[in-house]
Amino acid sequence: MIDPWLWLLLLKMAVAAGVVVSCSLLAERGGPLVAAMIATLPISAGPVYVFLALEHDSGFIAAGALGSMGSNLANAGLSLVYVLLAQRLGTVPSLGAALAVWFALVTGLRAVEPPFLLMVAATILVFAALHRLFRPYLAARPLNPPGRPWYAIPLRAACVALLAGVVTTLSSHVGAGWSGVLAAFPIVLSSLIGMLQPRIGGPATAAIIANGALGLMGFGLALGFVHASAVALGSWLALGLGLAICVGWNLALMRFNRRAR
Repeated sequence: MIDPWLWLLLLKMAVAAGVVVSCSLLAERGGPLVAAMIATLPISAGPVYVFLALEHDSGFIAAGALGSMGSNLANAGLSLVYVLLAQRLGTVPSLGAALAVWFALVTGLRAVEPPFLLMVAATILVFAALHRLFRPYLAARPLNPPGRPWYAIPLRAACVALLAGVVTTLSSHVGAGWSGVLAAFPIVLSSLIGMLQPRIGGPATAAIIANGALGLMGFGLALGFVHASAVALGSWLALGLGLAICVGWNLALMRFNRRAR
């Protein structure tokens, strides 16, 4: 007879994979801005945090959100390296170098453990500067509408399911901070890069990542809200409001961009 814990783990992995794959398919049908706004929503971190909240108290969720803020700040390094390298290099060197920078930044931030207010200020300043730097790369388009290889959906689902399983299994052993780091691992950005660049080219894929800088700022601020409010409001209300902040922020960015055009 299969252990009930294993059934629960498999269910967590399946739910997380289903959420991420559904949102990723929607992202592929829009332009760079729409894809970026969907990709920067907590579509992989969200399900993981739901499962963490089922197993841990609000203090754990608050501490995990602070770890996720560091993970999200490391996404700035990943985005910068990828957008610059993808203009002239292939998928493997561009994504490999970007992930290496992400790991280095996350490790450094966990070692230093900056205070919360410094993390909030860094989130605003870093992503605002990144958005300004990315302006020349925002509008690249693929020459032809991309097809989708047969393995794209199963591979993306497997990656996200594996992440959900690893995070929820290790959360009791690595502590809240590293659980938060793992929950915000850039699996959606990485999978989009891995699936799209071979089909639509580096500049067009980099345009999606470049358009996501302000979306990542909103994600970081939502994590800050969860960290500051989880103990006072409870895990579920804090996570629900954090999700509302992310969605509202990205919708506002899309509306502003439409009016500006």
